[in-house]
Amino acid sequence: MNDDRDNDPTTLAARQRRFEEDLIDAYDEELEMEVDDRILDGEGAISDEARALRKTYFRELFRLQGELVKLQDWIVQTGHRVVVIFEGRDAAGKGGAIKRITQRLNPRVCRVAALPAPSNRERTQWYFQRYVSHLPAGGEMVLFDRSWYNRAGVERVMGFCNDAEYEEFFRSVPEFEKMLVRSGIQILKYWFSITDEEQEIRFQARIQDPLKQWKLSPMDLESRRRWEAYTQAKEVMLQRSHIAEAPWWVVQAVDKKRARLNCIHHLLSQVPYKEVEHSSITLPERVHHPDYIRQPVAANMIVPELY
Repeated sequence: MNDDRDNDPTTLAARQRRFEEDLIDAYDEELEMEVDDRILDGEGAISDEARALRKTYFRELFRLQGELVKLQDWIVQTGHRVVVIFEGRDAAGKGGAIKRITQRLNPRVCRVAALPAPSNRERTQWYFQRYVSHLPAGGEMVLFDRSWYNRAGVERVMGFCNDAEYEEFFRSVPEFEKMLVRSGIQILKYWFSITDEEQEIRFQARIQDPLKQWKLSPMDLESRRRWEAYTQAKEVMLQRSHIAEAPWWVVQAVDKKRARLNCIHHLLSQVPYKEVEHSSITLPERVHHPDYIRQPVAANMIVPELY
């Protein structure tokens, strides 16, 4: 049964206003991730120029995220399988880029694989074994926040693997990735590149910000000390695992916002997706039962409204 109030202009205007408020709330999620009120309200408030750049950034981010939704729909429709690998130094911005990619996508379609250090049992397995279970099925995209390239980076630098294991990795990884590509999995590999000075600034910022200190681990601090060893390991990795079937792409990441936009734009350009047509959606009418009486909720179950 239709309620006459549904067609009342005042009700329609109120609904439209509520819809717009909800849309703004969604956009505020990005602002919450980007803006610290302690900075904006203090002496270091951003300049007009910086505010204009932020406006451009968000406008382009929203546009690219709209394209990511189209990509997602195409992946589901076609059964395409995509693996996206994110590698880079600590504090290079990999996590921030991944957040912006996944932010508006269905986690059942686009999921993140961020594996912890291997267990004692996993250390005795074939090296790639623990990663295989995270590979995508048809209609899925998996983003690896660090990947099997741990062996070429942190494990090599920190001495967690021996020379024989290191060399075997480089013998195996091209064949492993070629095998995945032959099976129909598209592989995109991104290295987020930052300078020595930029990593120091980001680490210092994490040390000084209590909301970000959790991001610093003893391993991160040690990686800072071994900057040159990581540089050498990265150079060897890019040289020995850059193959036609799964090439490396380097993202200049000193500017976080530019890095995110450039990475997302490039990712979209590498997949031959098309916009999928959807049938129009009609919200069904709610069933009303005149004899139904909604029961009150006990007062002691209500969360106090402090805000």
